[in-house]
Amino acid sequence: MPSLPRSGIASEKQIAAALLDWFSRHKRDLPWRETYSPYHVWISEIMLQQTQMERGVEYFKRWIARFPDLGSLATAQQDEVLKLWEGLGYYSRARNLHKAAQIVMDQHNGTLPTSTEALLALPGIGPYTARAIASIAFKQDVCVVDANVERVMARLYDIALPVKSRQAKEKINASVTALLPCGHARDFNQALMEFGSLVCSPRNPACAGCCLAGFCLARKNGVQEERPVIVKAPSPIYISMATGVLIHDGRILTQKRQADDIWGNLWEFPGGVVETGETPDQAVVREYLEETGLTVNHPVPIASFKHSFTRFRVTLYAFFVTLLSNPQELTLQAAQEHRWASWSEILKLAFPAGHRKLVRHLHNNPEFRAKVLP
Repeated sequence: MPSLPRSGIASEKQIAAALLDWFSRHKRDLPWRETYSPYHVWISEIMLQQTQMERGVEYFKRWIARFPDLGSLATAQQDEVLKLWEGLGYYSRARNLHKAAQIVMDQHNGTLPTSTEALLALPGIGPYTARAIASIAFKQDVCVVDANVERVMARLYDIALPVKSRQAKEKINASVTALLPCGHARDFNQALMEFGSLVCSPRNPACAGCCLAGFCLARKNGVQEERPVIVKAPSPIYISMATGVLIHDGRILTQKRQADDIWGNLWEFPGGVVETGETPDQAVVREYLEETGLTVNHPVPIASFKHSFTRFRVTLYAFFVTLLSNPQELTLQAAQEHRWASWSEILKLAFPAGHRKLVRHLHNNPEFRAKVLP
């Protein structure tokens, strides 16, 4: 491939043209690209935060089948919204989608606003998402920078600064803004992000045959594998938790977390962190008393379940527990409401990752299922 100029208006136009040509030939067939409906673009952008593309497509299709428009989302019950989101994590995204849909119906006549300023005023929409919606849904000439774009720019211009530093961000934003071809923001922004995902990947970038190879300073300098410069992530924090499944008269005790908690408004079985010097079976008895006022004992192990969020690596120890006190003595200390639920009711509720794995485990246990109301 011939060497091309690496700076100036001419090379910027050539880079943009090369990316747009690549995108026209290689763009993925994604459901929100069928119509570029602003509602669809918004939902896809929120879902794809912290989510792999294939998984995002699967959830998007289910979501649109149930909530095909803003009105259906705005009028839904939050429990149903969270249940449909279950498994994607970062549940504040779903709660904010629900709130924002209600605001759009009340304040914008059911139409998603077009300006980045108005979009930023909606819950859960930050600068990146506002610019993505403005450019992809409404074709506004604003640039969009995500991790894929940061990586492409860091390699293209051989930026040796930590990619999340202020100086690097300024260089990257300025570079993308200079590359953005007027009137083509929708395709250009998607092209740059998709190129970073499919070609200029984090490891083993496909430099051979890359349409930008002649422009790439990191490749010229032989440091493409060293760009972007990433600051080492902090060490993970390991936590042990214990939870108890309490059956009374064929129903299971479950409780709803406070709205401002982590995993706010999700349901769970009572329990909590295993404290220093405690065993998990001792912790579940203590947590039951502290959280519900109920005395339980005789913990029988079910299984343990591992899950992660942000820096935390959690092991959840689950037990069957026996009620020793009067169920009328139940007084919630850590939750906003409780429910003695049948199994069909349990399956309709949204649980955080560890408890969701426990529900799946119990669902496949015929001996347990025989003890609870269907």
